[in-house]
Amino acid sequence: MKSFTYQRVTTPAEAAAAIADKPGAKFLAGGTNLLDLMKLQIETPAHLIDIGRIGLDKIEPTANGGLRIGALVSNTDLAADPKIRKDYGVLSRALLAGASGQLRNKATTAGNLLQRTRCPYFYDTNQPCNKRVPGSGCAAIAGFSKQLAVIGSSDACIATHPSDMAVGMMALDAVVETINPAGKTRQIPISQLYRLPGKTPHLETNLEKNELITSVVLPAPVGGTHIYHKVRDRASYAFALVSVAAILFKDGSGKIAIGGVAPRPWRVPGAEKLIPSGAKAFAAKLMEGARPTQDNKYKLALVERTIELVLKEGKS
Repeated sequence: MKSFTYQRVTTPAEAAAAIADKPGAKFLAGGTNLLDLMKLQIETPAHLIDIGRIGLDKIEPTANGGLRIGALVSNTDLAADPKIRKDYGVLSRALLAGASGQLRNKATTAGNLLQRTRCPYFYDTNQPCNKRVPGSGCAAIAGFSKQLAVIGSSDACIATHPSDMAVGMMALDAVVETINPAGKTRQIPISQLYRLPGKTPHLETNLEKNELITSVVLPAPVGGTHIYHKVRDRASYAFALVSVAAILFKDGSGKIAIGGVAPRPWRVPGAEKLIPSGAKAFAAKLMEGARPTQDNKYKLALVERTIELVLKEGKS
């Protein structure tokens, strides 16, 4: 790990201003991803700004009946919150499907959304990776790609987004709130937070430089049956090969987001009108334009079968 300087801040505005003053600085919250990347010298920040004491650790009701989740609410506290469990069960289930209890105790809401890919070639500094070193190439495309993206990828990158929580939030139409160093705030629908790789896979979100996530807002509860189903190589502490976050309604309609298949949680609202037609028709529309490799083409069938399982569970 390379040397760095450290600063502790106490308010969101102070955090946003501090990062603008320090070239090469990074925010530090739970550190469950950043510190690992620093040890491998994939991330080499010259300065760390500790935001662990700026508040933002509450879950509060909004005026329209929804919830505002502070950026520093831990994954454990979010999954266990009574209101989340009652009205946003898909989110609680997604969180409990991810990582270990120890990691959930430290991982934060904003940090979970912004964690980096677990593509093995991104972590292997002996291999070319356009996310790690722009323009160096993508070793994964001709390499072992069983766990990697089948849709939304490009000739420059086939990495997947690793978050379970983000998939649940995508199905819930969550909105991300931010502040920048000038004190300006904005709201970003989670469907617009993540960028597809295109020719610039190192640019992973639509956050502006030095912009800080302060909270995530969930809309008023919509009811329905909430399901999160995750298919993985082993029963725990493994990233999704395919995951399905679903909110299903009695009239046969629903909201469904998919994880483990793309550089971002994958949802196509226009395809959801086909949910009543069954898993085959919906999955075909959802995965339209997929570009699987020989190693991961099995995911197309796995998506359909997992959706079929979820739809059956929703009717039971």
